[in-house]
Amino acid sequence: MQFLIIGVIVVFVLNYNRIVDTKRFITDTEPYFRILMEDDYVFLLGIRYPGRELDVNTLYGQRVRNGILAAIVIIFIFFTQLSFLHVLASVAVGFVVFKLPYNSLKSYYKANLHHINLMLPYYLKSLEILVQHYTVPVALSRSIETAPEVFRPGLNKLVARIDSGDASIQPYVDFALEYPVRDSMRMMRLLYRLGLGSQHDKHDQVMTFSRTVSALQNKAREQKYKERLETMEKQTMVMLMTTGGGVMGLMLLSMMSMMNF
Repeated sequence: MQFLIIGVIVVFVLNYNRIVDTKRFITDTEPYFRILMEDDYVFLLGIRYPGRELDVNTLYGQRVRNGILAAIVIIFIFFTQLSFLHVLASVAVGFVVFKLPYNSLKSYYKANLHHINLMLPYYLKSLEILVQHYTVPVALSRSIETAPEVFRPGLNKLVARIDSGDASIQPYVDFALEYPVRDSMRMMRLLYRLGLGSQHDKHDQVMTFSRTVSALQNKAREQKYKERLETMEKQTMVMLMTTGGGVMGLMLLSMMSMMNF
């Protein structure tokens, strides 16, 4: 701990007098850590902070800085008995600190994915009503204001690509990939085909779309009901265990009191 305090003071003095520029050192080494950037890091940032203009390089640089600083701190802590194992431990700690923000984004994404899975059928139901009166691109555009907030960034991109003249299925596929929950790809393909169909066939296609949405809504209701039952079962088990433990404790105290008498 003494070496850690001394090390912090020395680094601060050197940095203050411009003898060592730690910020520049971290900036210079950051490109070498670029190979460690996860493939889905930018995507996860977009899910976590929808609609915001984020500087990915700055955020990634902060991760690198924190990892390097954590490794240096561990080295200073074990400076008097520094060995190869301690160096490895410092690298491991630095890597864990470097990974923490990414793991946090991943956890948020998984939790959010469950929410999306439950919300998608209800959004599609409102979209189904709009599709009966408007074309698919217009219905998508009109649905943005009333759509759950989690879908709005993806819908804005989808509508923008359609308005720019992209008549392929790719914008719909990309939306499904951005929200890869149960049946999202199938529903986007149905929606695309509905947009391609003639006015004569529209009624049948809307009915097919409606039946599929209703089936998804039933699944979502079953899932919610199942989760509520599981929550109630857990609460009941906790109450029973607490009550049983209290009764057992009272019985043991009573027996001990009787034995003392």
